[in-house]
Amino acid sequence: MIPGEQIFIFMQGLQIFVCQFVCACVCVCLKKDKLYTNVIVSYLFSACVSLAGFGNLMQDVLWCFSQVKGTIDIGVTEADIISTVEFNHTGELLATGDKGGRVVIFQREQESKNQPHRRGEYNVYSTFQSHEPEFDYLKSLEIEEKINKIRWLPQQNAAYFLLSTNDKTVKLWKVSERDKRPEGYNLKDEDGRLRDPSMITMLRVPVLRPMDLMVEATPRRVFANAHTYHINSISVNSDYETYMSADDLRINLWNFEITNQSFNIVDIKPANMEELTEVITAAEFHPHHCNTFVYSSSKGTIRLCDMRTSALCDRHAKFFEEPEDPSNRSFFSEIISSISDVKFSHSGRYIMTRDYLTVKVWDLNMENRPIETYQVHDYLRSKLCSLYENDCIFDKFECVWNGSDSVIMTGSYNNFFRMFDRNTKRDVTLEASRENSKPRAILKPRKVCVGGKRRKDEISVDSLDFSKKILHTAWHPSENIIAVAATNNLYIFQDKVN
Repeated sequence: MIPGEQIFIFMQGLQIFVCQFVCACVCVCLKKDKLYTNVIVSYLFSACVSLAGFGNLMQDVLWCFSQVKGTIDIGVTEADIISTVEFNHTGELLATGDKGGRVVIFQREQESKNQPHRRGEYNVYSTFQSHEPEFDYLKSLEIEEKINKIRWLPQQNAAYFLLSTNDKTVKLWKVSERDKRPEGYNLKDEDGRLRDPSMITMLRVPVLRPMDLMVEATPRRVFANAHTYHINSISVNSDYETYMSADDLRINLWNFEITNQSFNIVDIKPANMEELTEVITAAEFHPHHCNTFVYSSSKGTIRLCDMRTSALCDRHAKFFEEPEDPSNRSFFSEIISSISDVKFSHSGRYIMTRDYLTVKVWDLNMENRPIETYQVHDYLRSKLCSLYENDCIFDKFECVWNGSDSVIMTGSYNNFFRMFDRNTKRDVTLEASRENSKPRAILKPRKVCVGGKRRKDEISVDSLDFSKKILHTAWHPSENIIAVAATNNLYIFQDKVN
């Protein structure tokens, strides 16, 4: 926090303390009995609590380096680039998907008894090939193996379940452990080959023998052939029996037990494709109400739908859109207003959206404008022309809430990522870099200089590396642990209270 902000917050606390102290003194002057003595004590107590509360605000959360997974950036192949990051519901597992169709799951180790202050690190738990490249011969179209999204299901038993999807096919994976193996079959030998029945002279009872721990990933369901266009979102319903998958023009509802049939719940494809004006960019179920979901569009609008009204949710229940300021209208207005990500808050009261330059928070009860707007990298507004030429203007940044919905995180360029505190309205820019990869090294806030004299700790907007971008981030559901994907590297940071 800069000194000016510290002084401002302290003066606010001091002002409340003085006001309440004056009220207490007035009570003394008016009446000098036992009742008003109690009032004085209560006023002084509340004043001290107020001042103490503001003191807590001055204790910044400092982010420290914890781990980095991946090789050094030299010679990075396209297949190694991370395309999605997701914590499970407990935060004990962290899954990443890459453009090569692989899923890597990291498990949090138990905290060391020798170092109780140090949190458990995440180490590789399982790696498997989720999708393979395919070719659609009817449309002469190559289907990439890139993992677009991963979503965890709540754990019901010893095994873990997750959904992964590429452009066309969603798969349900079971990840389980095995530390015993059966031996002593009657019809098979130890190598698994069938035995000659005439050679079997006695009946054996198979037994379980201990073996080295092995983690297996097996596909339990394959949901295919339901999307004509590229899948951009999958979301598990709160009933945990269904999920939805969304592509550019349609949203389908699936039952986990049925793979050969899905229900189309949104279809915005016009009869004449020349009349197409917008596409679906993201979709998500409400965290508590299984009948409610939202989806965003390339026009910067959000639609809230209720599946109780009709089977086909072409008519939305609520429509969220911010009126455009005519003075800011430009050639790039429609492009930068396209929403790349939409997320419900954990409470279900708010919706967060990310477009190219901003993050917005919407109240479900107010459709005409967002209640909060945060500028992510407004200094790029003057660079939109060059960003359009190198296609960076079409980058799709994601956004995440922290566990209490009080802080928002999203990515930017030059391996920068931004955090916005909704309570204090403060923000910080941090960098995911191997230069700060010493254990417990505190991340220093970064600042971008737009013009004029550049300070020593600032970086010029002209020096930003647009090939290094933070598109995918994840936040631990209950702790201040974040995962940031930077090209082929996964950075994990944790907090350290000052």
